[in-house]
Parts: sequence; structure tokens; C-alpha cells
Amino acid sequence: MSEGLVASVHPKTAPNAEAPYREPSSARAELDRLWARGRAFLGTDLAIMGGAMTWVSERNLVAAISNAGGFGVIASGSMSPALLAEEIAATAALTSKPFGVNLITLHPQLMELIDVCTALRVSHVVLAGAIPSAAAIQRIRDGGARVVCFAPALVLARKLVRMGADAIVIEGSEAGGHIGPVSSAVLTQEVLPHVTEVPVFVAGGIGRGEAVLSALDLGASGVQLGTRFVCAHQSIAHPRFKRAFIRASSRDAMSSVQLDPRFPVIPVRALANSATARFREVQRELIDRVNRGELSLKEAQLEIEHFWAGALRRAVIDGDVENGSLMAGQSVGMVTREQSTAEILGELIDQALAPIAAREGRLRKSMQPAGSAEVRDPGG
Repeated sequence: MSEGLVASVHPKTAPNAEAPYREPSSARAELDRLWARGRAFLGTDLAIMGGAMTWVSERNLVAAISNAGGFGVIASGSMSPALLAEEIAATAALTSKPFGVNLITLHPQLMELIDVCTALRVSHVVLAGAIPSAAAIQRIRDGGARVVCFAPALVLARKLVRMGADAIVIEGSEAGGHIGPVSSAVLTQEVLPHVTEVPVFVAGGIGRGEAVLSALDLGASGVQLGTRFVCAHQSIAHPRFKRAFIRASSRDAMSSVQLDPRFPVIPVRALANSATARFREVQRELIDRVNRGELSLKEAQLEIEHFWAGALRRAVIDGDVENGSLMAGQSVGMVTREQSTAEILGELIDQALAPIAAREGRLRKSMQPAGSAEVRDPGG
């Protein structure tokens, strides 16, 4: 395990920890057993993936997550192949640990981006945004990387596995950014018992270690978190962007409304501001243009992607928290201060280990003979 993470979970060096917890070897062994498949798949100490957040998940945060034992993922967004190559190289200069790249399947240069990942020996490629083509999956695998795909339903998870996906992420509607209609609590029950051929990672609404443990207990191989890392010290997000997260409650992360069922726009969860209201106006304009035959559905979807990419930059980089997009998951309510990436991961581990140790303690107590010294009535 990385030195930074070891330091962060030690009770004497975990600043502001709500209940510092000394890690018993048996509890840690049980945690490692539960996510062994995810750790082996990612090649990491912890089966915790960093969610790919445009403008946030760049070289500094990605490398910090990987250096602390997790698995950082670059958000390529609308990057050109040249820009992606530069970002991968810069990340590799900051960490010798594994990290991945998230590619948007609707990107017009998707195949060229895949080739960049292959040339720079990226170990894992995450495909997001829409159901990927079999050709894209095969191209990644032919290049030697592992393919991770998002599945919003059991039927799609099974289809993606048949198409060659090496792992699946099921992301609930509690997540930030583009979301599906079903919560993580339901998706885990729908998918985990039936998709066992490949590792499955749970995402959406995970902000504490107890939720990590719950997903593992239900059969997940690991988890993915995004919102929790936005306020890491290593995140380049603007101080005003971070402040908005720290001040927000879970209820402030609202899902946008789809105005027309004929128009396949994925809902977006973000902190409510002027930009979220403007998003409704943009949808209405695009619907009108599609109805008039001026745009195809795919072209309209790409315009939506470009709208949010521009709005995200205004908020994340420029700090315009009123006119930019504050994409955030409902776990934003658990973001209470800036912390190092290692400290965030350390807290998650502490919080996951505590209930494991508690149930082990209950089990030991239940196995004590009725007349043992530990349970004997003091008056008897």
C-alpha cells in the first residue's frame, strides 16, 4: 500500500477524522477479500476508481488518486487526439501506478483516440456516453488494453459482456453529470446477482466507506467515486467551484428535465444555478431545430455535449459558478472540506473497516460459551 494512504488511515495522523479507527489485520484482510477481483483487474491497492469528470479529472488529480492506491481515470471529454496524447504523457510523468482513460463514444474521432491510448500503452479504456460499437471495443482489445463499459440496465450489461467488455460500471441516478433513470440501490440488485463473468463496479451516490462496503457485500468488485474527489487539494478546480460543493447539501444536486420524449437527451445532475435554467432553453431550441429538419438527433446530442463542456470550463476553471455548470452527484452533501486525495481514500477505508470489525466482534461474542468470563453475570 502507498505510504500516503498508510499515513492517512493511522488514527494519530488522520486530521478531523470523525472517529479514528485502528485497523485490525482481520478486518483489512476481509476487505481485501471482498474486493480482490477489482484490485486484480485494476492492478491497484484499492478497488476504487476515480470517476472521469471533464476539466477536473486531469493529470494532477488522476495521478494523485493512483499514487494513493486508487485508480485514476483521465476525462478526455472533447479533447483532440493530440491533446489526449499530451495529457496521458503528462499523467504518466506524475505516477508509475496504473491509470485509465475515459473516452466519449460520440466523439467524432473515437477511433483515433483509441489509437492514441494504444500507442501510449494505456492499460484500461473506459467507454462512456452511449453504447459503444463492437468495432470500438475490439480495437481497444486488439491494442492490448482492457475495456470498461457503463451499463444502465441488466440487459445492456449482458450485451456489453457479449460484445467483449472486460468490466462493467453500473452507475445510479445519484451520480453527477449525465445520468440514467435508476438508482444505485436498485441497479445493484438488478445486475450484480446476474453478471458474474466480469468485474462489476458500482457508482453513483457513494460518499462514505460504509456504502463502499455495502456494494462489495452485494457482490461488486469495486466502486467508482467522482464528486468526493472534486475538493481534493490536488484537484485544479477553481476555489469558488470547490466552495459551492462544500456549501451544498445532497438535495441541491438536481437532475435536469427532459422536455420532449422524442429527443434523446440524457438528464444531467448538477447544483442548481442560472446555467441549469439555460439548459432547458437550449434543449427547447434544439428540439425546434430537429423538428424543422435542421439537425439530426446525433448532431443535436453533440451540441448538448459541447454546451456542457463549455459550461463546465466556465465553472471548473474560471470559477463562474452562476453561468457555468456545477455537475455534482448527490454525495456532494458529504463533501465538507478540502482534503488530500490520500486522506479522502483513508477515510473511506476507515469507514469501511469499522463495520467489518464490529460484525466480527459480534460474531466472536456470539461464539463465547455461556459461562465464559466475558459474558458471566457479575453477580453470579
